[in-house]
Amino acid sequence: QVQLVESGGGLVQPGGSLRLSCTASGRKFTAYTMGWYRQTPGKQRELVASIRDDGITHFADSVKGRFTISMDNANYTMYLQMDNLKPDDTAVYFCTFKGTLFVATFPEVWGQGTVVTVSS
Repeated sequence: QVQLVESGGGLVQPGGSLRLSCTASGRKFTAYTMGWYRQTPGKQRELVASIRDDGITHFADSVKGRFTISMDNANYTMYLQMDNLKPDDTAVYFCTFKGTLFVATFPEVWGQGTVVTVSS
């Protein structure tokens, strides 16, 4: 079992910055990927960014150049630095964790979500 603890959401003005963090605890894995999804009412859930334990990252086109993602492998903690935030970034952000133990892949685990509101 893996547990996820998210933090860092809040209210920020357009052009501002926020940093989200997500810490995974529990079972250890030989490889894993962590990511952030976001969802707003009436819209499909969107993968914002992800990072593998080897450092490979992926970003949605809508956040490229504004968001960065990093990982503290020693503490299983992922960070999402969000700069130049726009009102369209307003959403509930969910942390995810997907682990592999040798050849066995475990189901993806989701966090509770943290709210990001970008508004003046």
